[in-house]
Amino acid sequence: FFQQTLTAVKNWFTLFGWSNGQNPISIPHSLRRDVCKAQMTSSHEKDFKQNLGKDTKTLHDMLFHLSGQLLPGITSSRSLPLDPVERMLQLHGQHSTLLAFLKSQGAYLPHVLPEFLLEPDDYKRWIKVQTVLKVGDVKNSDIYSNKHLFILEDSTFEKMSKRVWTDLLLQVYKVFVLPCVSSHSVTDLSNLEGVQNMPRIKSEPLSSNIYSPYERTILTWLNKHYEKSRKTVWRDCQKGEVPPMRWIVNFDRDLLDGLVLAALLAAYCPYLIATHFVRMYTNPRTPEQFLHNCLILVSAMHTVGLAIDIKV
Repeated sequence: FFQQTLTAVKNWFTLFGWSNGQNPISIPHSLRRDVCKAQMTSSHEKDFKQNLGKDTKTLHDMLFHLSGQLLPGITSSRSLPLDPVERMLQLHGQHSTLLAFLKSQGAYLPHVLPEFLLEPDDYKRWIKVQTVLKVGDVKNSDIYSNKHLFILEDSTFEKMSKRVWTDLLLQVYKVFVLPCVSSHSVTDLSNLEGVQNMPRIKSEPLSSNIYSPYERTILTWLNKHYEKSRKTVWRDCQKGEVPPMRWIVNFDRDLLDGLVLAALLAAYCPYLIATHFVRMYTNPRTPEQFLHNCLILVSAMHTVGLAIDIKV
């Protein structure tokens, strides 16, 4: 499940996270590496000059594209010191600023420490500095004021790095992309015929500790179109009866059988009903029937050009 989430995040940010078109990313490697346009090390100076020139897109470029804001005190063209320790300290400070900025926008990242966003070698330097130097000998005590020091093995650090970078991008999506979802075009469920008795999804900010108001707007949208379309889409179904009413409250279990997404797609592309959706199981019970439905849904998405890196 986590690998599928990582792949979805990587694909979305590759396609839509940047100005002027696509920019392939890898999690966490390219995000850790491409932090400055003029990043150099003494041993690989020529390589970095060649690979990280002025046209390199950085994490700060992505944030500016999505939010329209620059991180306080940080510019995308800022270079890093050649000294490894000084470079690590500057990067740690930049990551601290990044996390503070995202949290001020509503991101939830209590488990992400700035050092977890560093390259493996820089993380080792950070641990060494923290364990060797005494607080009283440090000129800039703010840098070394962490009360908790997590010393991770190489393999564990890589797993942690991949996880925190994925979580960071998910929170970037939550605070800068989802707020663009408008609730003005979503019809109130209580106005739809036959759904007066269906529980409503509350839009108040504190009504859920899992989903944001924008995510609940999307759930409302899914409920609306499923209930509005299910009797029409599967009126002449070949593999069962009209599917029953359901209350869609999450984005995993309630979408597994493909019926909700098919009803949503049929609401906008009704011509797909006769060619695709009538062949779906309306009460799937086995993994094979679930797969059958999802293959039909993917085929329909390919037909209308909505399949973003979806392979059958």
